[in-house]
Parts: sequence; C-alpha cells; structure tokens
Amino acid sequence: MTTVAETRLTPAQRKAIVAGAIGNTVEWVDWAIYTTFASVFSRQFFPTDNETAALLSTLAVFAVGFLMRPIGGAILGAYGDRYGRKKGMTLTIAMMAGAAFVIAITPGYETIGIAAPIILVLARLVQGFSAGGEFGTSSAFLVESAARGRRAFAGSWQQVSVGGGVLIASALGTVLTSTLDEASLHGWGWRIAFVIGGLLGLVGLWLRVSVPETEAFAKAQESGKTRANPVATMFRDHPRAALRVVGITIAGTLLYYVWVSYMPTYAHTVTGIPLNQALLANTIAVLFFLILLPFGGLLSDRVGRKPTMLAFAIGFLVLAWPAFQFLDGGFGSLLVIELAGMLFLVGYSANCAVIMAEQFPAEVRTTGIGLPYALAVAVFGGTAPYVTTWLSTSGYRDQVWLYVAAAALVGVAVYATMPETKGKELT
Repeated sequence: MTTVAETRLTPAQRKAIVAGAIGNTVEWVDWAIYTTFASVFSRQFFPTDNETAALLSTLAVFAVGFLMRPIGGAILGAYGDRYGRKKGMTLTIAMMAGAAFVIAITPGYETIGIAAPIILVLARLVQGFSAGGEFGTSSAFLVESAARGRRAFAGSWQQVSVGGGVLIASALGTVLTSTLDEASLHGWGWRIAFVIGGLLGLVGLWLRVSVPETEAFAKAQESGKTRANPVATMFRDHPRAALRVVGITIAGTLLYYVWVSYMPTYAHTVTGIPLNQALLANTIAVLFFLILLPFGGLLSDRVGRKPTMLAFAIGFLVLAWPAFQFLDGGFGSLLVIELAGMLFLVGYSANCAVIMAEQFPAEVRTTGIGLPYALAVAVFGGTAPYVTTWLSTSGYRDQVWLYVAAAALVGVAVYATMPETKGKELT
C-alpha cells in the first residue's frame, strides 16, 4: 500500500523536476531541428538533381549521429556516475548547443565544397555524443528527484521534455515554411531554426547550473559507492539489467522516431502533402502526446509498468497496417494516424525512464540507462527514417507496415516477460 508521503512531491522535488525538464527540452530542440528541416537543407550540403538521393544522404548523416550515441552513453554516463548528474547534464547541453550554432553558420557545398558535408557530419557526431549521455543522465536525475510513489510521473517529464523539443522544432518548421518563400527557406531560412535552437541551449545551460545534485548520488558518493569504472561494473554486475534495457528500447525507439520525428517528412515525400500541412499535423499530434504523458506516468504509478507498456506494443500491432494503408496525402488522414500513434506511444514514453532507472543502483544508474539505451537507439531508432524512406521509394511502400509491426511484436515479447518494478526500493 502506497502511503501519502510516498506520493507527495516536496517543493524542492518539484523545482528539480521542472528545472530538469526545461533543460532537457531545449537540448532536444537542437536534436530535432535537423530531422524537421532535412528535406529543406539537403541540397545545400549534398547537391544533386535527384531530390530523394539528396534527402537520403542527409538522413544518412542523421543515422551517423546515432552511431555516437553509444559512445556518449558510455563516456558521459560514466562521467555522471562518477561526478554527478548535474555536471553531466551541464556538459551535454553545452555540446548540443555549440554544434547547433556550427550547423547554422556552415556555408553550403557550392561555397566551400566537400568541407560543407564534412563539417555537417562532425557537428552531428558531437550532437550524437551529447544525446547519448543526455538520456541516462536526465532520466536518473528526474527519477532520483521524485517521491517513491511518483517515480513514473517524474520520469514521464523526461519524455515530455523530449517531446517538447520536437514540438518546438516542428512549430519552427511550421512558421518558417509558412512565412518564407521557397527560395528564402532553402537558401537561408532553415539556418534561423538552428540559431534559435542554439540560443535556447544557452538558456538550458543556465538552468542546469542552478539545480542541486540528487540525494541518491550524494549518498552514494558519501558512502564511497561510486565506481572508478562504472561501465565495467555495469557489465560485470548487472548484465541482465543492461540487456533488458536494450529489449525495452527496441520497439519504443523505432516507433517513436517514425511517428514523432519523421512522419511529416515521410508523408511529404511519399504522398506529396505540402510540408507545412504535414508539420502542422505533427505539431498538433505532439501537443496531444505531451498533454497525455504525465497522466500515463500517474497510471503507471497506480497499475504498474507492465500493463501500460503492453498496451503500447499491442496497440501498434493493431495500428501498423491501417496507418500506412490510409496515408493518402490528406491533412485529416495524416492527423488521425498521428494522433492514434501518439496515444499508444504514451504507454512506452511515460515508462521508459523509470523502468530503466529501477534496474540499477545509484553508482551505475546513469551508465546502465545511457549505454544500453543508446546502443538500441543507434541500431533501431537512428536507421528508422532511412529504412522507411528507402522502402517507400524503392517500390516497397506497401511493406513499410511490416517493419513497424515487427518492432511492436518484439515489444510485446519483452514487456510480457520483464519483472514488474513498480514500488521497488531505489538504492
């Protein structure tokens, strides 16, 4: 039986959750802007007469950025476990914002030649490294800052803030594509979004400097439980937990990136719906998703992690075929498909931070969340936009739903067999 004290957040806990969520939001604005504007700036860096080829090249850079996420998860995760969540979060946001500024000011291929895509790749690698450390550090920070009976609620704000970053990026896309003519948008307008993202990152940096360290890490540090090599400790002492994090992530990351990040570009490329309409549908759906997420966390704190995760995976098994069959280029059909997917995604996104945090003790929690999660995201999330674009432009559009359904089926198998961690004592 959960007591009132275990479900009541103190003012200090509320402040930490708000500060952590806002800082995380502005970090993910910078990450999401790239995908939002991929079809706009692709020819700036990869000039070609074939628009699809240029877009695929740009999306390949998107996937390359994901390759750095496991490295970031290991190095920055270990940093957060050794020196604290606060220092780790400060470092990640500084790198993400700096890379956004670099992309904003990098001249195109016609001006500096091959150096343009090289700089783009390097900047994206830095962002991938930062993102790899961000998830584990911010998840540990939010969950450790919560009362025992509100851990999923607190953890859901990690994904609220990620979705908030996507929403701001999508809104920037809607505004810029609606107010600028095509020549201005493709020539210089997209750079405005990266500048805004970098400036917001500076705001997030200031917020993160102002928050205190979590009590869980402070206790681990005081008792001498911090490890010189958290990565080795995780693999040696917690291998099953690390594998479970990978399994939990596979369906969630693939479906998240298809629905939340890439669906507007996919719909625009495949069905011809105007990009500004596709981005508007995405903006509305993401807002719906963000509103539901904290309630999904509260539901998980009440009924458990497994039921809500299974609802997500089974829902996408049912949705996969009709979603891609009825995507016809109309605004209404795209909006309905986006809203249905967002509803089911709540089951995963409200739970992922808390479930992963509940697998590990404080001395390896950031590494244990960040590294396995980043590995799964690199393989399944980072390649999702490329795979769906390749399938749809290579004569396999009718098979895209099988790709989505297969990921959902993996989710059903993992979530049905994992242990329930609701109410588990965090050490």
